[in-house]
Amino acid sequence: MNRNTLAAAATLALAVTATALAPALTAQGAPPQVPGAQDPSRVTAGTYAADPNHSLIGWEVNHFGFNDYYGLFGDVAGTLVIDPANLLAAKVDVTIPVANVTTASKGLTDHLLRAGKDGGKPDFFGPAPAPARFVSTAVTVDAKDATKATITGDLTLNGVTKPVTFEAEFTGAGNNPFNKKATIGFEAETSIKRSDFGVNYAIPFVSDEVELDISVAFEKQ
Repeated sequence: MNRNTLAAAATLALAVTATALAPALTAQGAPPQVPGAQDPSRVTAGTYAADPNHSLIGWEVNHFGFNDYYGLFGDVAGTLVIDPANLLAAKVDVTIPVANVTTASKGLTDHLLRAGKDGGKPDFFGPAPAPARFVSTAVTVDAKDATKATITGDLTLNGVTKPVTFEAEFTGAGNNPFNKKATIGFEAETSIKRSDFGVNYAIPFVSDEVELDISVAFEKQ
């Protein structure tokens, strides 16, 4: 075999090797992709459970008319039953442990959960508040945008049950790369009057209106 033949063979071998390695090299060099996307076609019918580690309910009140103050409820539990072919039949049942409230101020957090003075009624929730619960009664999908819906239901808070309406948005679906579970995410918002639920302390200096912002991830069971 002469030198030219050897060179041609080597060139061919390199070309074949490069062709074989190209997909792997491309995959390694490609930017990482998040597992979720706002793609309704990814949602499959079934029962989903809230992921308590990645579900939060934020609340916002106004303080003295100066500025707004924020807090969080975590460890959300509950279920979502959904069928993409019949979204109007979707059901949401979510429980929020009020006792797990947190704020940026330990003093305020303690105030929210402290007992009433001399055996009286607590200013806010008291040291052992019952969890809040929202149970949907109706779902209406936006006619122009199927990722948005209005969810009406009953909110039980501080022992009082009142109807509440949330404006909700589907935010993503995909498989969790760690536990491999199909996961779908939603965000929702509404406002309530805390006086409707018997939490009247410091109104109007601390606003009666409370804005709620919800972000929940549901994992398929």
